Amino acid sequence: MIKAFISLFLVSVLWGCNYPVSAYLLQGFSPVFLSTVRICFTSLFLIIVAMIHKGMKRPTLSEWKYLIGVGIFGTLLNQTFYFTGLHHTTPANASLIISLAPVATILLERIIFKVKFTIKKSVGAIISLIGVFSIIGVANGGLGISWGDFNILIAMLCLSISILFIRGLSKTMNTFIITIYSTVLGSVLMIPAAGVESFVSGSVISHSLFMWILLIFAGIMAQGIAGFWWNKGVAKVGAGTASMFMNIQPFVAILASHFILGNHIFLNQIIGGILVLLGVFIANMPSGKRVVSTGANKAAM
Repeated sequence: MIKAFISLFLVSVLWGCNYPVSAYLLQGFSPVFLSTVRICFTSLFLIIVAMIHKGMKRPTLSEWKYLIGVGIFGTLLNQTFYFTGLHHTTPANASLIISLAPVATILLERIIFKVKFTIKKSVGAIISLIGVFSIIGVANGGLGISWGDFNILIAMLCLSISILFIRGLSKTMNTFIITIYSTVLGSVLMIPAAGVESFVSGSVISHSLFMWILLIFAGIMAQGIAGFWWNKGVAKVGAGTASMFMNIQPFVAILASHFILGNHIFLNQIIGGILVLLGVFIANMPSGKRVVSTGANKAAM
């Protein structure tokens, strides 16, 4: 159990540091090209893992429909809007807005599947939304949202939609197989998107060896290996306990952004972050019923 807790903590720190590292990489690469190359290296790693791990289940036609949904929303749209938004906002804001995904998923379940709202979910959603408004700021009597924050919001919503597909898949597939198939499929979908970016605005490609090594490391370590560590930790301690470690990521991102990029830490980010995480905690408090693992969607980020 101690090893599992240490593993979950280290993965949360790694994912928190991933925000400023991604922002740093955007200084040398254009957003869609960066996300495409990065997810392709992640896919290569996962393909090797799949070859070593014999007995990979072949998805059914119904499962492929869910996997395509995860690939489109969880990788293609999520990664495109995420890196585009991160190019125009701070890693701190991005991490705090992405933290709203569990609450957004609850709202989408209510809208799409008519899942009944509990008092805890309602209170948690309201508190988290207030937190997001605090993060992106209110200016001149209106919502002072930047272009970058808007893109991160869209990325967060796409992630939330992909979680719904993952929950559907989790009834017949484990998160290990879901992660491999959805990531590889998503990387295939990203390649045409990179081509469109190159044709419309031109791709920026760094010639720095250090930048490429950092890109490959981030793709394999942060999106590949860390995802498996997370899923292993979830299996050991349970999804409810593991989800509490997710609350570490935004504050690691704020601190890492300050030391890596020299970004200032603002009071509205601290207050908004506390409200977002408090709302997520309240909305997802265990009620003694089944708790669904969120390992697969986090691994995809």
